Amino acid sequence: MSDRSMSDRPPSDRSAMAVESPFVAIIDDDPSIRESLVSLLRSVGLTALPFASAQDFLQQRLPDAPGCLVLDVRLPGQSGLEFQRELTGADIHLPVVFITGHGDIPMSVTAMKAGAVEFLAKPFRDQDLIDAVHTGIDRDRDRRRALDALCDLRERFRSLTPREREVMRLVAAGQLNKQIAAELQLSEITVKVHRASVMRKMQARSLPDLVRIADKVTPAGDA
Repeated sequence: MSDRSMSDRPPSDRSAMAVESPFVAIIDDDPSIRESLVSLLRSVGLTALPFASAQDFLQQRLPDAPGCLVLDVRLPGQSGLEFQRELTGADIHLPVVFITGHGDIPMSVTAMKAGAVEFLAKPFRDQDLIDAVHTGIDRDRDRRRALDALCDLRERFRSLTPREREVMRLVAAGQLNKQIAAELQLSEITVKVHRASVMRKMQARSLPDLVRIADKVTPAGDA
């Protein structure tokens, strides 16, 4: 399922023609509900993509754009809550707005703890759904921006030489130039040159900035 959408790919892998307009996917087995939701969402300028089942949704390639999923709790063969867990397990992070005519408090608590944006009982106010969808799209937009920023950092990290990575690891660990020089058996001048190169390539504005970057690009501090 990981190849069904380009939304989690690094910027260098995305199509130059990537769609920027946000979209809302709708999964509900009731045709009248789907049509009503499509009409509502399109009336506020959103691209609405209706699906009769979770399987139909998984077979569709989604736009490379911020999005949100409006999901009925009761689906043929699989509950919406089960599908929410499946999406999480498949590393698909589209924010979910649940709608249901048969919900209860324990069900809504389960959904929200799993990261749902909202849990709306039918009949719900149109504005409540619109507000929840916009919240979901904003969350996804923030997630995508953070992912792009992380991919950019990783590209910069890959541009470092092996020696520069060693120096970066030790600088981020709080060691002084003379300590790094002793550990790596280099001159202090050479360490300073490598350190300056690391700061430039990683676009770090300060030592604390470099430490934050190192935490993001080196798992468990291992360069």
